[in-house]
Amino acid sequence: MANSSTGGPQRRNSVKAPLIFSAVLALIAGLATMIFATGGAEQELRFDLGLIAVGIAFIASLLVSSLLLMTEKPNPEHLSQGSGIHRSSANIPGGAGNVGKPTPPAAHTDDDESPRPTDPTA
Repeated sequence: MANSSTGGPQRRNSVKAPLIFSAVLALIAGLATMIFATGGAEQELRFDLGLIAVGIAFIASLLVSSLLLMTEKPNPEHLSQGSGIHRSSANIPGGAGNVGKPTPPAAHTDDDESPRPTDPTA
């Protein structure tokens, strides 16, 4: 398990916190909908609209809070090392690590002395 900057083990993201947050938010939304949808003190509470509001608020807040938790998760350290096509450019011949260094002379071949074709449109 990875260590945090304080030296202790990193706490894993749990499902408990978003569930509790979503449940509390859903109960508040359901209660407010039941009360405000009655239309007056003489009429009975609208339990049907309250339950609909509970369901919508619970699902929406659970989705948003879980997406926010997923974006916080850091990448493992081994992903930044690079290998194959995503290796460090300092190790590639002619890459960023070789800027300013002299380039080795190219090998001389007979093909270099062949005449080049001229441009027929000129």
